[in-house]
Amino acid sequence: MYLVLIGWLYVAVMMAAAEATAANGTVLGAMFTFVLYGLLPVGLIAYLLDAPRRRRARKAAEQAPGLGQAASIDAPDAGGEATRPATADAVAPVREKP
Repeated sequence: MYLVLIGWLYVAVMMAAAEATAANGTVLGAMFTFVLYGLLPVGLIAYLLDAPRRRRARKAAEQAPGLGQAASIDAPDAGGEATRPATADAVAPVREKP
């Protein structure tokens, strides 16, 4: 997967270089070419193809007790209410005046 993404970025760099060195091309146009034809598609494809690994990691963290930060924040305490991190409410809430 990474080889294809690196190859596509190489093509996008070559397209941007051709845009920058063309007689009527600009460096700004080359940057837009690289971002729109290179970085955005590669980032989107990498994110979509990495979804199964993230899903497996999330399930593994949920099944391992006490190892996930989300599990420790959302797990109820002995009183039945969800616990909060110590820094969640550093400032006390302000009451409205009657």
